[in-house]
Amino acid sequence: MHVSFDELNQQFNRVLLKIGFSEDRAAVCARIFAENSLDGVYSHGVNRFPAFIKLVKEGKINIHASPEVIDENGVIENWDGHLAPGMYTAQLAINRAIALAKENAMGCVALKNTNHWMRGGTYGWQAAEAGCIGICFTNTIANMPPWGGTEPRLGNNPLVIAIPRKEGHMVLDMAMSQFSYGKLQEYELKGKELPIAGGYTQEGVLTTSPEKIYQSKRILPIGYWKGSALSFMLDVLVTTLSKGRSVAKITADKVEYGLSQVFICIEAAAIAADIIEEIITYTKSSLPIDKEGSIRYPGENTLITRKRNEKEGIPVNDEIWQQLLDL
Repeated sequence: MHVSFDELNQQFNRVLLKIGFSEDRAAVCARIFAENSLDGVYSHGVNRFPAFIKLVKEGKINIHASPEVIDENGVIENWDGHLAPGMYTAQLAINRAIALAKENAMGCVALKNTNHWMRGGTYGWQAAEAGCIGICFTNTIANMPPWGGTEPRLGNNPLVIAIPRKEGHMVLDMAMSQFSYGKLQEYELKGKELPIAGGYTQEGVLTTSPEKIYQSKRILPIGYWKGSALSFMLDVLVTTLSKGRSVAKITADKVEYGLSQVFICIEAAAIAADIIEEIITYTKSSLPIDKEGSIRYPGENTLITRKRNEKEGIPVNDEIWQQLLDL
């Protein structure tokens, strides 16, 4: 089934108000969930919403808390999120990083004790819209084995890099696994196999089955050992900069909350637009593998999906939609 952006946004807002959110926070969080779905990131939009509500009801998310600046050092600020809703705090943090960049050419907010920000790309798009280069990353609960290991010890620590562009912003938003767990859920809900191997079976065999990867909890790092190393280094960076909790400490609680995040912005007013176009044109000149295929820059698919969903409505799984209506 398909629903309009406004209908989805209204349903999110209704539920958030029902469980005690203030009107302004409900509006912010509902909009972010709806925009994630509009852009095709259903795993961190409508599909994730019931899990978010569950964490609120369990007391892992403090809907009344506000983030606090606890230290300032030049262009870097350290914040304590006080377990407020992650997407609410994240949009405040990226806005502050943008303001610091406008004043000083660069700005950074390092955040501890926060919650899942949902789609990390949200804050990359936010930075690009403000004319800034954005670099954001977060840690997570351990859900990926390090290369050479069989048990999860690394977070699927997403990395976002955004660059403003008049013809359409470039936004890289990637997890450290070949497929995020949210993407696995999307394939599972559709009853489809992954297009390429995304993890291992319990017997240690590479597989395209989302169900078997869920069972083994052995999701495949991007680039094998390289993705494993990058995830490790992101956890080191985000934890030391924010003075927050590492993947190990988050995992010890067995529930994903109290995360650490970093938001970096660089003023891009003097960015060389002609060089960007040169790079895009050269990259797209590669002959596609499929005759009807095309080469796309990071963020281009999002823009295409956004336009399609604005016109046709946002696709929603029937079961997930009913869960939302029942909340």
